[in-house]
Amino acid sequence: MANASAPKTVLIAPDKFKGSLTASEVADALAGGLRSVGAIRCELLPLADGGDGSVDAAVASAFARHAFVVPGPTGQPAQASIAFDGVTAVVEVANTCGLGLLPDGRLLPLDASSRGFGEAVLFALSFRPARIVLALGGSASTDGGMGMLTALGYRFLDASGRSLEGNGRNLGLVHSVVVDALPGLIGVELLVASDVHNPLSGPDGAPAVFGPQKGASVQDVSALDAGLTHFVSMLTSGGFESAASLAEHPGAGSAGGIGFACMLLGASQVSGADYFLDLLDFDARKEGCDLVVTGEGSIDEQTLAGKLPAAVARRSGTRPIIAVAGRSLLQRERWSEMSLSHIYTLADYTDLDSSKDPVLSAELLRRIGRDIGEGLE
Repeated sequence: MANASAPKTVLIAPDKFKGSLTASEVADALAGGLRSVGAIRCELLPLADGGDGSVDAAVASAFARHAFVVPGPTGQPAQASIAFDGVTAVVEVANTCGLGLLPDGRLLPLDASSRGFGEAVLFALSFRPARIVLALGGSASTDGGMGMLTALGYRFLDASGRSLEGNGRNLGLVHSVVVDALPGLIGVELLVASDVHNPLSGPDGAPAVFGPQKGASVQDVSALDAGLTHFVSMLTSGGFESAASLAEHPGAGSAGGIGFACMLLGASQVSGADYFLDLLDFDARKEGCDLVVTGEGSIDEQTLAGKLPAAVARRSGTRPIIAVAGRSLLQRERWSEMSLSHIYTLADYTDLDSSKDPVLSAELLRRIGRDIGEGLE
């Protein structure tokens, strides 16, 4: 730690608290509590790992936000945005066809579409970027990226030659594929930012693992899995010889199979957590800091498997690291696996459910920030 007489500098680098606060709101609340203690400098670095909040994180790091309207997961107009810095565009599934855009929160596992994400890619191409980061996470659909591809010049026809809308219900109806080349994609580097490693279908595929979270019943999961298998078969017979191997590739099942469609377009995969840490210059920002505070809504086994707080901890070096979460399912003896000196949780500060109460969550984070600050004195 720094000289006791010098002001302490804390880097606050959290992910969002899903359903409650954005990463920026988490960082602001913690900073408010820390600054209330006294001579503490706070460096705020709200983060994302390729899921919802990726565009916001890029904007917080000096990218420009560009707003536009897309058809949401059910076709209703939705306000979306991308981030662009003159070279790289960040396009996000969550703010174009995500669960949070479903009208009244009603889950529609068979009818939700990824078309809005495809239209966001089209919008990004209008800025002539050298690179597009495809941030996959929080999707409402399980359509194998069929909706996305329809926005990018693909047409999927049924046995009567009629064009099909891209959604999970129509996967099994595809009889042929027609592709009108999209010149704007030529020469643009496409990067899938995701830490999901599931294949497209099968027992570890998108429908089986993520379908129930999107409202899919046992019957729906079976139908979606069969539909995706048929979809891949039709793409293969339509000239996409790599479709079957790409469907088995780790990450093809991310965002309801949008990962598969992105690979079909030639996208490369990168770790969402590490890519955004690099994009937001984490390694430079941590220098000169006495403490790193990270966190997310829930810290558990999945966190250890490589989610954002684990990546932050791994790249923080020898400086002390504290995590903040809504709840933690990680036993104290396992904190050392992330080099954590402490985990503060909102659940330790209240008996109320703060997971969908932004006001309460922010107040509790300010209290936690104050307690962290008092420990630095």
